[in-house]
Amino acid sequence: MEAGDIDIVVGTQLVTKGYHFPNLTLVGVVDADLGLDGGDLRAAERTFQQIRQVSGRAGRGEKPGHVFIQTHSPGAQVMQALITGDADAFYAAETDARKDAGAPPFGRYAAIVVSSEDQKCAHETAKLVGRSAPEVEDARLWAGPRPAGDAAWAAPVSAAGTRQACAGRAGCDQEWLGKLDWPSKARVTVDVDPYNFL
Repeated sequence: MEAGDIDIVVGTQLVTKGYHFPNLTLVGVVDADLGLDGGDLRAAERTFQQIRQVSGRAGRGEKPGHVFIQTHSPGAQVMQALITGDADAFYAAETDARKDAGAPPFGRYAAIVVSSEDQKCAHETAKLVGRSAPEVEDARLWAGPRPAGDAAWAAPVSAAGTRQACAGRAGCDQEWLGKLDWPSKARVTVDVDPYNFL
């Protein structure tokens, strides 16, 4: 590409990292909002950073650059911010959304993950965990249990304000899990401040 031997590069997010191709004038991002689905708690932030970074590959030399973004959600805040290039507005909106949801840094998340070689055992134990969630002010079980891989289930928990400890390992153990009795072939772990709930 640098030598001009090829005109087109097709790649993953690897192409966003630090390359300088002066003759690159067009960047296309296919299914740009694909990363917004699922259990990634930082999906919008990561999508914004990655697409903004890859967009910066176009027009780095003397020739002007153009960027095309394919999206199924053109009205999404992250897509609007990418179109306008207004990073400050995006981060302000993302901060407000996290504050409203009690998400980090305004609250804490934990994932209670139940796993077993016996899928039925894992599912039944996860249902036990979900049914026994304590009533604690400013803390809640978001959803679940839901599948989190082969023979594993997760129950996302959030806590805000003065009860952030409820989403911590000690809070889950003392106020919730320590009172339960599950089969020995089931493993129950607490992942504090997880990157996602997948």
